[in-house]
Amino acid sequence: MSTKSKSRWRGGARIAVLSVIALLWVVLPLWMLLVNSAKPLEEASLLELDLPKEWALWDNYSFVINEGHFFRALVNSLVVVVPTIAVIVVLGAMAAWAYARSRSMTARVAYNITVLSIVLPAAILPTIYELQTLGIDGSRFGYFLVMAGTRMGNVVFLATGFIKSVPRDLEDSASIDGANRMQIFLRIIFPLTVPVLLVGSVILIISTWNEFFFAGFLLQGSDRATLPLALYHFASASADQPVLRWNVIFAHVVLTSIPLVLAYLLVQRRVVPGLSSGAIKG
Repeated sequence: MSTKSKSRWRGGARIAVLSVIALLWVVLPLWMLLVNSAKPLEEASLLELDLPKEWALWDNYSFVINEGHFFRALVNSLVVVVPTIAVIVVLGAMAAWAYARSRSMTARVAYNITVLSIVLPAAILPTIYELQTLGIDGSRFGYFLVMAGTRMGNVVFLATGFIKSVPRDLEDSASIDGANRMQIFLRIIFPLTVPVLLVGSVILIISTWNEFFFAGFLLQGSDRATLPLALYHFASASADQPVLRWNVIFAHVVLTSIPLVLAYLLVQRRVVPGLSSGAIKG
């Protein structure tokens, strides 16, 4: 067998293995989720993969929207996630620029403390104590502050390494031309870091949209529940029924996932170039 044939055979084998893994861990669970969300209760309880014999698509999804208070939870999620992403991207890029250009020991210590949030476990009791002291315990604003603080390290870590690879000559030239620090950041540093910030934004969207641990402790009452918390309340209420209502639970999961999928589709064209750029310059 020639070298070219061996290379083709290995490439085909890798594709086959990855296809089997994707089929078992992605396609089949997704298919089960979709088809059972369109079945009546009796059929969905069997948890089978075949198409519905009797379609109940509208009944299931309208039940989730009305009885599961889907749009209220959607607004709560957007109120937390959108400001969190905006604040982390802007402040994280500024902090990364300062850390990348500073040679002081204080800045290095501050950088290491910031990125420690990536690996340190969640400290829920001190967080609740701080929020109670500030008088914002149980509010969406308090939850937003916690999300921004615990996720800031991801963007700072990605952007700092990227900015270190940007030549200082660009900033020196702009400074000689009369640009101040804010103008240098807005017109040079921030545009250059957009690809890596988009990668960080995708990570943040997935992390904050699906966040459940802090939400369970910090958001009091169903009126302030985000989508994952509303899904938990909805499934828990269903567990009190004689038969678990898998059809509407699956429908709730599908509706909860749709905004995340749409967000990924909007930015995915910029994510791969951002990863490639980070790999080359990092």
